[in-house]
Amino acid sequence: MTNSPEATTPDSNPASTTTEAGSGFDGIVEPRSENRLVLQGGVWHQISPKYVTVQLISTGSFLVLVIAATLVLTLLMHQLWAWIPGGILTVILAWTLVILPRQARSIGYQLRADDLVFRRGILWQRFVAVPYGRMQLIDITHGPLDRGFGIAQLKFVTAAAATGVVIPGLEQTTAETLRDHLVDVAESRRTGL
Repeated sequence: MTNSPEATTPDSNPASTTTEAGSGFDGIVEPRSENRLVLQGGVWHQISPKYVTVQLISTGSFLVLVIAATLVLTLLMHQLWAWIPGGILTVILAWTLVILPRQARSIGYQLRADDLVFRRGILWQRFVAVPYGRMQLIDITHGPLDRGFGIAQLKFVTAAAATGVVIPGLEQTTAETLRDHLVDVAESRRTGL
């Protein structure tokens, strides 16, 4: 990347420099449908691969607790009914662990001239375009496991509750840079609320 005057302008894309260096995914997973949505006017940015690790640890820990509780209830306390909910939860959590990397690769966002577009999902897709001028709250949150891996989630809310968007698994520096950029752009494009 060269240092050009374009790279330092306030309208330049702050997330593009941080996403290129740390991304371990090959690209956003697109659905296999022939009539998929293609947006013009920006580059899709992905979340950090560390998000998958954090989710695998938390979901795997919960799976171990479910298996342990099921075994204690059935083998030591002779409560055979525990096999049913324990088995159902084990299958659901194991399936979640299997599809988690593919789900994470489908999460992305795009900074366009007038809005931010967020997408997630392979089978059940969600595309949300949030105009910069309608953003009311931009928040960064992270739990203890997220902090340990250096990731955070960026949440922004508009007046309409249905358009609240959470971008999980951003590198901490990317989340802070993106938050500052969105606050600046939102202030300059504030519309009559």
